[in-house]
Amino acid sequence: MPVFFDDKSAYCIPFILERLKIHQEQHAAEAEAPPFFIGMNGVQGAGKTTLVTTLAKTLSSPPHSLPTAILSVDDLYFPHEQLIALAQSNPTNPLVQHRGEPSTHDIPLAKSVFASLRSGLPTKIPQYDKSAFHGQGDRVEVEKWEILNEKGEQKVKVIVFEGWCVGFRALGKDKLRQKWEDAVKSREAGDYKGRLGLVKLDDVEFIDKALESYDDLTNQFDAFIHIDAEDTQYVYQWRLDQEVALRASRGMGMTDEQVMRFVDGYYPGYELYTDQLRAGVFKGQSGRQLRLTVGRDRRVKEAVRI
Repeated sequence: MPVFFDDKSAYCIPFILERLKIHQEQHAAEAEAPPFFIGMNGVQGAGKTTLVTTLAKTLSSPPHSLPTAILSVDDLYFPHEQLIALAQSNPTNPLVQHRGEPSTHDIPLAKSVFASLRSGLPTKIPQYDKSAFHGQGDRVEVEKWEILNEKGEQKVKVIVFEGWCVGFRALGKDKLRQKWEDAVKSREAGDYKGRLGLVKLDDVEFIDKALESYDDLTNQFDAFIHIDAEDTQYVYQWRLDQEVALRASRGMGMTDEQVMRFVDGYYPGYELYTDQLRAGVFKGQSGRQLRLTVGRDRRVKEAVRI
């Protein structure tokens, strides 16, 4: 079973505390500052979950004592029946035959959760069971969702929103077509390891169009952390490692072959949007993003402020 460790907090915690101080100063005249929203993107299996757990524990403990909530994009997938309906209504698009790519998330639900947390209201946090339906996944019953900001509790001051596609922004038709054509040329040249060049332009246009609505979430971030990889192909082995751990803990999950097909389905997203993340999600602003690049061993090789 893979061993996950954290060498990223040493970079991320000082960065977040610095941005938090600025946030608090900006809202010093207000009776109560709004929550501080952190966006976090990470290649699956790179150590994101371990980092998020450490970050939340550090911020919520003395001397900071800031109640911190974690929200994952993985908990915002549509229920199983809706995912099946999406796949059936787009039968020739391999990118929506299972959960993963933008268009498979419930963005209206995400926006309502963000708005409720920002207003300090009692908020139910969605949960998703990835092991349901032999690894296809399904939303957990609403009655089992955790409730934050209940009466008598301290209100949440920090929200960490994490996920593999958090921070992705739509490219638009021209940029999208150029990236797709470049991938097709690489495939035809015979030295191609990706998946973008194997799907139709219409398929990725569907994803890019759906991604436009995700800006309503990205635009609310006060800071952003990007856990990048020296080679995004590492995600195949890392995702296999994750599923091994899932099967060990829950006794069910995807087979190795299913995992490989699963990664194939969302790998075009890495090809399309990683360059954009590396350039920075906050257009025309600097200092609000931290990028950590990790090697195959998941250890940090470079840290850059953007």
